[in-house]
Amino acid sequence: MGIPNNNKLNILNLPNEILLFIFNKLKTIDALYSLVDVNERFDRLIFDSLHIRNLDTTSMVIKSYYNRNFSIDKNVLLRISEKMLPRIYHQLNELIVEQYSMEHILFAFNYPQLYSLSLVNFQEEILFECLTGDSILHHLLTQQITDLNVDVPYKPKSKVSESLSNIFALILSMSQRLINLNFCQLFPYRKTTISIYKLLSTSCVSSTLTKLKVNVETFDDCLYLVQHLKYLLTLIIDEKLPELKYFSLTSMMFTSHYDDQIIPLLRRMINLKELTLFLAVLKNHSTYIDGIQLHDEILIHMPQLNKFTFSINTIILNESIKIDLPSNKDIQHSFIGKIYGKVGSYVYVRSEDNVVVSHVYSLPYQFQYFLHLANYFQGDMFHTVRHLTMHDGRPFEYNLFKIISQRFPLLKELCY
Repeated sequence: MGIPNNNKLNILNLPNEILLFIFNKLKTIDALYSLVDVNERFDRLIFDSLHIRNLDTTSMVIKSYYNRNFSIDKNVLLRISEKMLPRIYHQLNELIVEQYSMEHILFAFNYPQLYSLSLVNFQEEILFECLTGDSILHHLLTQQITDLNVDVPYKPKSKVSESLSNIFALILSMSQRLINLNFCQLFPYRKTTISIYKLLSTSCVSSTLTKLKVNVETFDDCLYLVQHLKYLLTLIIDEKLPELKYFSLTSMMFTSHYDDQIIPLLRRMINLKELTLFLAVLKNHSTYIDGIQLHDEILIHMPQLNKFTFSINTIILNESIKIDLPSNKDIQHSFIGKIYGKVGSYVYVRSEDNVVVSHVYSLPYQFQYFLHLANYFQGDMFHTVRHLTMHDGRPFEYNLFKIISQRFPLLKELCY
């Protein structure tokens, strides 16, 4: 049976409340491009009722896992810059822009109300030129921006970029109002690394920064940052860090500075509420890091702590010295009666060189990486793990790979 034409639903017949609900479900740039100038009613709803504050001018197209395009269609870009931006630029608070649209979007207006800026997929050379030249970007960073996200194309297996490290230092030095900085950590598949500990001590200084997300090459870089960000700490290395409430430390490479640098650093965080540690620790003539050590050396100094997430690998090099090391059962027992909750662990011994390895981790496991898995591994589920490394002095057994396929269901990369 046919439906009479006068019963057909027309979007123009919908009440404003329903139209606003629909418009709010659209990406702002799609709403602007598709609906503005359709009729006066749509214009009033979009520009008056929505009162646009945030504008994302990117659109991701995946070419490969690491190679992605963020540019919008050129016709859309021109229409937005010529027809829409002149009507909303003065009220925008947040702006997301990629390299090839910056001339039409970022450099087109002054944006007097802008405080949050995301620079997506910028080539390092172009970004450096924008920061050092007499541009609107330079003005925004020095005078207005409090929240900044920086993203550059990721190059797998590339060396640490000196120019990107300098860009990081430049941003800190020039941004007079910056509170929150995400530097090359916008996307989980793009973890570009910088190294800054060899820069001048005056290079990475900020009196306003309270939140920083960055991937550094070594623990020395981490210490450098903690020592030079004034709002989070003082210039005296043994001062407390009473303002710090949340701290996460990831070290993919083995460090031998756990006792002399990491522990003293953590003990200064006397009002910490949440702590995340992902560490690979190398020790000589010692024993494993277990629940008792963690409690007595670190956690007892954090009376406000209510969440502790960790994954800690320990390699013990005892050489010719014989030390009675605890069993895996002993390690499990060391976590009982404290704040840890459920904990996984395993231990294995390479008798040929007297090297002992242990791994302790909070459950459920929260990290994307799992390091140095060996034949002694038995179980637990690891839904978050995407990257797994394996290491053992003996050939890996077939049954171990069966366990891995069951226990790491979302694994993407396996290295051994």
